[in-house]
Formats: sequence, C-alpha cells, structure tokens
Amino acid sequence: MRKVYLDNASTTYVSSEVLAEMLPCFNAIYGNSNSLHSFGRDAMSIVDRARDRIATAINAAKSNEIYFTSGGTEADNWAIKGIAHAYANKGKHIITSKIEHHAVLDACKQLEEEGYEVTYLSVDSTGLVSLVELLDSIRKDTTLISIMAVNNEVGTIQNIKAIAKIAHDYGILFHTDAVQALGAIRLDVQDMEIDAMTLSAHKINGPKGIGCLYLKNGVRIENMIVGGNQERSKRGGTVNVPAVAGFGKAVEMAVRDITINQQKLRSERDYFIRSITDKVDYISINGHPQQKVNGILNMSFEMVDNESLLMLLDIDGVAVSIGSACTSNSAQPSHVLKAMGFDDDRIKSSIRISFGKNISRADIDYAVDVIEKSVAKLRSISALTKAGRK
Repeated sequence: MRKVYLDNASTTYVSSEVLAEMLPCFNAIYGNSNSLHSFGRDAMSIVDRARDRIATAINAAKSNEIYFTSGGTEADNWAIKGIAHAYANKGKHIITSKIEHHAVLDACKQLEEEGYEVTYLSVDSTGLVSLVELLDSIRKDTTLISIMAVNNEVGTIQNIKAIAKIAHDYGILFHTDAVQALGAIRLDVQDMEIDAMTLSAHKINGPKGIGCLYLKNGVRIENMIVGGNQERSKRGGTVNVPAVAGFGKAVEMAVRDITINQQKLRSERDYFIRSITDKVDYISINGHPQQKVNGILNMSFEMVDNESLLMLLDIDGVAVSIGSACTSNSAQPSHVLKAMGFDDDRIKSSIRISFGKNISRADIDYAVDVIEKSVAKLRSISALTKAGRK
C-alpha cells in the first residue's frame, strides 16, 4: 500500500545529513561533554559547534545565549515559569494568547495556581492577535508577554516584531515559541527584539528530544532542572551530545535551504489546494489567507467528522492530523479554532495537512484521490443518518 505522510507539523524524518553528523557521537566521540579529559573536550567541541550554528542562524549576539533542553515543551515551561519567578518582585502579571501551544498555556495555568495573573488575548478569525487588545491588557505589574511566532494548527504568522516593540516600550520582557517558525520564516532575534525564544529540532528534519531556549544575555531566569552545572549552571543533566550535534546541523540546513524549501512547499501546497477544490465541494481553509507559513494547511470539510476522516485516510496510507500531536488523545475540540470563533461543526470537520520537503506531485495526487473518496463516503453516511432521523 502506498503511504503518504502529511503530518510534518507534528514531526519530520531525520535527514541523511543530520544523521551523518550524529553517528560519530554514539561510538567514536562518546565522552561526557562536561568531563575535563580529552574525551570530554572532544565532545564539548561538538556541543560548542552546534551552539555556534544555532546562534548564527538566529543572529544571536553570542553563542552563550543558547541553552539546550529536551525539546520545545521544556523550553516553553522554563521560559514562562523561570522568567516569571525571576521577576516576581516586579510583578505577577503575564500576557499570552488563547491559541498558544499547551506547553505555554499549561505553564501559565500553573503560575495562576501560585497566585500569578494571566491575561489570555483573543484572536480574530484568521488567528491574529489584536495589538489594540494587547495594549489594553498591559499593566504596571506585567513582567512577560509570550506570543507564538507561528501557530502550529493553522500556520498563521503573528506580528512578532511589533509585539516585541510594544513589550519593550513598556519595559516588559518578550518570549516567543518559534518551534513552527524555524525554517519557515527568517528569525533574527536582534532585529525582532526577542528576549527569549523556544526552538526544537524534530520539526526541521532533526532528532526528537532536543531543543533549546535562546535567552538574551542579561535576562534573569530561575533554574527549572537542578542537579548539575551543565549549560553554564542553568540546566542540570548530562548533555545529549548526538542530539545536540544533529540539532545544530538541522538548523544550519534549515536556514541554508530556506528559500528553495519554502518555494517547493508553497508550490506543492497550492497544487494540493487546486486539486482538492476541483474534486471536493464545501471546503473552507482556516487561518490567515496571506500571513501564513507554506507548510501548514488547515481545512474544514462540511458534513464530515474529522476523526472518522483521519481513520479512513490512515487505512489508505495517508497520514494527517486533527491538530497538535500533543493533544491528539484529548476529546476536546481544537482550542485554536475555538478561539478563532468557529462553531463546533466547523471545528469537528477540520483537519491539518502539513507538507514536508520530500513530498512529490504523485504523493499529492494519491492523497487527493483518497481524501475525495473518504469525504464522499462519510458524507453519504451523514446524509443517510440525517434522512433516518426525519
């Protein structure tokens, strides 16, 4: 059976270049990077190289502003709770949005249980945060604003530079979850005035289980993981050298190839949209019509249950998702689409299709045919069900 993977916003395959970078770290350069002997120094040189690559890719002022973590979720938690705790004497008010990743939302909820106050900004029907509402929400005790750069469900790109400028005009720190933005848009932490930024490897053809937090020098943060002096005494734990090496290479490649990759993704996404709309009626595209990344497409199919559609597609080898993989086991409707003002019927008929750089036209043609067949089957069942209820 043919298999077509259209869930790259969830995770991507590890590229051969990244794998080649990682392999020596498993059996040739296997020392603990914090050991003082030559084996440790050899491993540390690999970690330093990866740190330099990531710092260069995002235009960090210095490579020591990159702190490796176990992934985006840890980095988000660390940024939100660590900065909030470090600046608690200044205030206990945080601003974020209703469409953030749950790594941010749940971290904020934990802070609320500690006595912090959090303002959750609304978004419009395209997924954009209102700058007016942001300005109205700022208080004297606001210490942190956290808004994601690119939404992981609908692909909308936020006005990060403008939001960061507003934050700094009021003396507030700004954090952004840029996991879905890395490799999709150009990130420049100095030009965009970003104080803290979350990145992850497995969205850009790197390994799972490795991410980082960019933290501008001078920004205070409370340690979240203790028990060692690794990462300049900010994050305890033996450094995962193979994953770090792969992360550094993946970031270097993502920035190096961003133009050609994005041209391909846009071409294939537009081809998919033309093909599916020619064959299937009553489709809506969710998210901003222009201000969005090329690799993420969120679509609603009227009179179709998205969970049933996902299962039918999977039977024929086509992998899509309903929303974030981190919430795939939840029976709750998408909090992103709900915040965008969609009714339950539209939310329950929406799927996320996310393209990778290895997708082919033949893959797309097959996926479109399978979706057409599956939607027709589900709509016929829906029509029969409705007729039987009359």
